[in-house]
Amino acid sequence: MTAYGFTLFDTVIGRCGIAWSDRGLVGVQLPEASEAETRTRMLQRFPAAAETAAPRKVQLAIDNIVALLCGEPSDLSAIALDMEGLAPFHRRVYEVARTIPPGKTLAYGEVAARAGAPGAARAVGQALGHNPFPIIVPCHRVVSAGGKIGGFSAHGGTATKRRMLAIEAGE
Repeated sequence: MTAYGFTLFDTVIGRCGIAWSDRGLVGVQLPEASEAETRTRMLQRFPAAAETAAPRKVQLAIDNIVALLCGEPSDLSAIALDMEGLAPFHRRVYEVARTIPPGKTLAYGEVAARAGAPGAARAVGQALGHNPFPIIVPCHRVVSAGGKIGGFSAHGGTATKRRMLAIEAGE
């Protein structure tokens, strides 16, 4: 996945990043501890990308992400993702995760079954731990069996996951 550009943008959970190619988004970055750290992370993930203003389609994606994180209804399912170079299993997991509506959750095992790999809950967790598109591929909506919160690899860990779920639930 080659990124051509990236930009940072403000949300209620902090300053996020987004990168794109001519085929769609190649990555979203949840906030790090500071704007400088978020920018550094974007440059590490997408070293060939230039920081620049977002093109129209990317700006629409940003606007929808910001709205969702403000608790407003926002459908991110039509945002084009550039999944070139991602493993087929990861793609299937991300496609299943994109079907989980805001305010709802699925267990890792349920995602595995829907991705055609029953019993692969751990592999689903690993795929989601490498999710290049958090929020758009809502890995925060995937929880452990019995509704336990499970892990979350973004800055802030499970506290960030709980906050995102609470926003979407209107709490």
